[in-house]
Amino acid sequence: ALEVDEIYHLACPASPPHYQYNPVKTIKTSTEGTLNMLGLAKRVKARVLLASTSEIYGDPEVSPQPESYWGHVSTTGPRACYDEGKRVAETMMMAYHRQLGVNVRIARIFNTFGPRMHPNDGRVVSNFIIQALQDKDITVYGSGEQTRSFQYVSDLVIGLYELMESDVNEPVNLGNPEEYTIAMFAQRIKELVPESKSSIIKLPATADDPRQRRPDITRAKTLLGWAPRVNVTAGIERTVEYFRKELERTGEIMPTGPKPVRPKPVIWGNGE
Repeated sequence: ALEVDEIYHLACPASPPHYQYNPVKTIKTSTEGTLNMLGLAKRVKARVLLASTSEIYGDPEVSPQPESYWGHVSTTGPRACYDEGKRVAETMMMAYHRQLGVNVRIARIFNTFGPRMHPNDGRVVSNFIIQALQDKDITVYGSGEQTRSFQYVSDLVIGLYELMESDVNEPVNLGNPEEYTIAMFAQRIKELVPESKSSIIKLPATADDPRQRRPDITRAKTLLGWAPRVNVTAGIERTVEYFRKELERTGEIMPTGPKPVRPKPVIWGNGE
């Protein structure tokens, strides 16, 4: 029999191109997958943490978004497979907690980035950095005035750990309250890739794209003693360096640093 004390339920595509590519599997992961994890937690008496999302707030009419905000959502739009899947997953978590006494944790995760993201992840951070490094147009969808908040991956990992080790059963926002417009963010990334010859261009807006996203992290600060430590610029610099090395390794860009000096060959002969 499987013996576990803690279950981190992190499974689910979270990048819009990925979850919209297979919406049926996306919502099955959030529903059937969550039921499977809750069933396991009940059987082995483990605590279980759900990686929920800021997307449960939909296109919010309140900013910043506290956990008490119920959201402004579409049940039928192209993003609903992910957003509504996570909403019903939260409902399942609380139902199992209230009726069956399962020890649950719910993390509402806001936009997160850092090294080891997949280059073709489809999220704004990886898109912009790869485009800047490859001297391609940096593509902003819509006006660029929509806002997002970006946290560095190590801050999220600490937040998830602190939440799991706490006694907090209610949802907790984990995100960086520092807010950027997408246009500002594109410009910032271009500045942090100084050799880039990219231009920033605007393309038609994507469907159901939320206009703003910013966490109220009062609950995380108060109950977990958690707040982001890595500022966005420092995080971007680390992520740019990671992607630069990856693209150099795969030959997709030329190395930017000084070329290694090769030692001159030693020629032996004539008794030397």
